Amino acid sequence: MSALSPNFFIGNFRIGTVEGASCINMGNNFPVGFESHKKQNQGLGTISGDNNRFDGLKTLLDDSDVMDMLTSGAEKEVPDWIKELIISRLKEQEEEESK
Repeated sequence: MSALSPNFFIGNFRIGTVEGASCINMGNNFPVGFESHKKQNQGLGTISGDNNRFDGLKTLLDDSDVMDMLTSGAEKEVPDWIKELIISRLKEQEEEESK
């Protein structure tokens, strides 16, 4: 084998996680058109260590999927039916709050 060989040999390797727009490529590859959409609803954060306690913990998550649709492609025009839906929901909310 020459000193400038394009071949290399790996005995073994371990992959912990692959997430988002990550990929594992071996050989000749030309990946194109990668998109990554990630949604994470987290209210408490990360807990690490031993013997953790959370007494009386209460949480509430209000997840509006309509807003997710609006943010998943800023270059695209929002369809009229979504705009109308948002306007009607906002009007309903205003009416409920004014009672």
